Amino acid sequence: MLKTTRFLTPLFCAVWLTVACAVPSAKRTSAPAAPWQPAPAAPAQPVSPTTDVEEKTDPLELPAQAPQADQSSSAHALKIVRVLLADNQSSAEIKHSGRVYIYTQDLEKKYKVSADGTLTVRFAGNGNVQVGTLKSNQPIIIEPAKDTLLTWNNNVYSGKFFVVPAQHTFLLVEHADLETYLYGVLPYEMSYSWPIEALKAQAVAARTYTLKTLEHVKNKYFDLYSDVRSQMYKGGGKQYPSVKEAVDGTKSQVLTFNDKLFYTYYHGNCGGGTDSVSSWNPHAKSIKPLAGAICEYDSHSKSHSWKQEVPMSKIKSYTQKEGLGGNLKSIKVAHKTHTGRATQLLLQTSKGKKTVACNPFRLAMGLKSCKIKEINIHGNHVRFEGRGYGHGVGMCQDGAAGMARSGKKYTQILKNYYPGSTLTTLQ
Repeated sequence: MLKTTRFLTPLFCAVWLTVACAVPSAKRTSAPAAPWQPAPAAPAQPVSPTTDVEEKTDPLELPAQAPQADQSSSAHALKIVRVLLADNQSSAEIKHSGRVYIYTQDLEKKYKVSADGTLTVRFAGNGNVQVGTLKSNQPIIIEPAKDTLLTWNNNVYSGKFFVVPAQHTFLLVEHADLETYLYGVLPYEMSYSWPIEALKAQAVAARTYTLKTLEHVKNKYFDLYSDVRSQMYKGGGKQYPSVKEAVDGTKSQVLTFNDKLFYTYYHGNCGGGTDSVSSWNPHAKSIKPLAGAICEYDSHSKSHSWKQEVPMSKIKSYTQKEGLGGNLKSIKVAHKTHTGRATQLLLQTSKGKKTVACNPFRLAMGLKSCKIKEINIHGNHVRFEGRGYGHGVGMCQDGAAGMARSGKKYTQILKNYYPGSTLTTLQ
């Protein structure tokens, strides 16, 4: 459990805040959980050209200590997750709907801004970052008061923002409690309009995956990415009733195997059956919950079957990187799982042939999955036909939705896609 210390210190000086528009949301470039429906952007909070600065006289919690890589996941109830929202930033405009506190990590300088407005954040040179007129070579914290929300890049957040100096830029990291973090994950990994039992299954899987990830933190300033490198996350400030019901209704519930957390992988559509984790990652240890499962409920999705055409020039660029010159002659499935998911492909050109792993190839080509049924060369492009969307390991999200629509409970969904696992309530 993280300890906090309280302080009471009068503030002085003034902060000048400029008003600016938020940066438009970046488009998602890859999606492990498709199809999905993006939540509409929250309306911008009204801002004024300047905001008042008052002397700070009320207590404020110190920033939470950074989680340690070996800390026990059982202390999850008050666990703070540190999410990297952006790196290599030179400037940012952060809107706040009400009172915020701004202070340096060593608490040497502290300010309170009482009205709504926009904070200008920038890299100030010589290893310094600047928020308003507060400049420092150490992280600056922007902490929203109760009921205040922060808006950045058209996404809404309720946690503390840490502006961390980098070499010539800064990192923007949010510190949020675990359950609030999940409010900002579910709508972007599974549509908020989907059946509640599917959303509950997603909440348990996402919570488990997060806590397992926190056991092996590799970065000094953050634990998780806000994109597909961890889980899609766009802030827990905007809460959909269905998502809140799913997260709150499964609070503290995770999946375990042999009394340990495991990586609860999930994907958009399995195309009729999931596979062992080793089919996707040959170096991963195969355990029963990730050994594959039957799926009979995903055929309703348009991702269940697909056809895609890839330009010959794109494939030629790939074969050249693999050391194969000449013109492409054929692509064949060299090895596949019992469900039909290719694990290796044989590429043949006029100057040789080579066997390559399917997953890196499909990511480079933009193919929906490695469950490839047909490959045909047509002039200046290659046509692929297949099934599913994503790596095909763990929970099939379309299948989860189908099971929920057929009347299955989230516990049954989890049992189907993670066989042998135990639903555990952490204390």
